[in-house]
Amino acid sequence: MKRFIALLQFMTRIPINIDVGFDEEFHKSITYFPLVGFVLGVLLFLIGTICGYIFDPFVTAIVITLSSVVLTGGLHIDGLGDTFDALYSYRDKEKMLEIMKDSRLGTNSLLAVMFVILLKVGFIYSIINNGYMWLVMFMPVIGRLGVIRLTYKTVSPRAKGMGNMFIGKLTTGMFLTAIVYTIVLITLVARFMFLTPFEIIIKVLLSIILVLLFNQIFKGHVYKKIDGVTGDILGCSIELGEVIYLLYIYLIIG
Repeated sequence: MKRFIALLQFMTRIPINIDVGFDEEFHKSITYFPLVGFVLGVLLFLIGTICGYIFDPFVTAIVITLSSVVLTGGLHIDGLGDTFDALYSYRDKEKMLEIMKDSRLGTNSLLAVMFVILLKVGFIYSIINNGYMWLVMFMPVIGRLGVIRLTYKTVSPRAKGMGNMFIGKLTTGMFLTAIVYTIVLITLVARFMFLTPFEIIIKVLLSIILVLLFNQIFKGHVYKKIDGVTGDILGCSIELGEVIYLLYIYLIIG
């Protein structure tokens, strides 16, 4: 529980005033990435439900997207921008890594952040219009399950970095545990809270394969650029994984 709370404090801006102390094996909290996503997902669902009584679906979609950024302190969206600025600068590896650490906003960063936000708003709006807002709850879950693929048998091109506490630290057992409990969690919530037919649940669960496949391809692409994975890459992966999940849901319910 302490490890999960510590991860929640690290990955979100949810106010939890608990001192969990120093954990030498904090990397083992990778298993709880999807669970952190579920906490965020529940909050987004509650915010969306409340907004649904006040605003139209479009404004509700904007508020949900904004809430996602606020709840994470912009941590992952920052990683998205830094990653696009660096990887698509067409410089050498060392210069790319230097660009990632630069706090200034480049054109690639601006475009990436803008289009990801627009896509999220658009897909969430469509999903709400189709009466499936509760499926937005699983967006941060699947996004964070997918990103752990980038912590499995990977290396960091930097000697020091925020992401180094996770990169290359995921074991096969931890990976399988995260996948299994995510499947169980989604199935139980969808079936018993929202009375969802099993055929729809199975379709939703297939998004796990899609997002994991994307991260496998993304990993290969990143390795060709900088020979490893950084913390910014992890944040970028979460944002892109969430968009892919929303796109998939949009397609299966459209």
